[in-house]
Amino acid sequence: MHEMSIALAVIGQVEEAAQRAGDVTAVRSVRLHVGELAGVVPDSLTFCFELACAGTLLEGAGLVTETVPGRARCAPCAFEWAVGMPPRLSCPECGGATTDLLSGRELQILSVHWEDGRTHAPAREPISEER
Repeated sequence: MHEMSIALAVIGQVEEAAQRAGDVTAVRSVRLHVGELAGVVPDSLTFCFELACAGTLLEGAGLVTETVPGRARCAPCAFEWAVGMPPRLSCPECGGATTDLLSGRELQILSVHWEDGRTHAPAREPISEER
């Protein structure tokens, strides 16, 4: 199950970013782009992420995965198509086998939502002078 190693890598990267940011007290959510052709099962990744977060700054954080569809372009005729699963890598327009994969292999952290220890005191009413 390589999803556990991916989850651990994501947690490590988020922890490094939180350390660089300083004063981060908790991570609430992580958003990922997961390509349809990346060989990652999003439900398995979510399960592994929840397990791997225990005892870390990310404990209790949600993982949101957004699937990126696979798209290809035929080099000879420039036709673009959704490759689907299983992937169709020969051109449906001209039958050409020289294709460029445009998307679908992504595995990228899009955003992280965290809380920091900085407190913003509410504005106080000015103290009136005594007369």
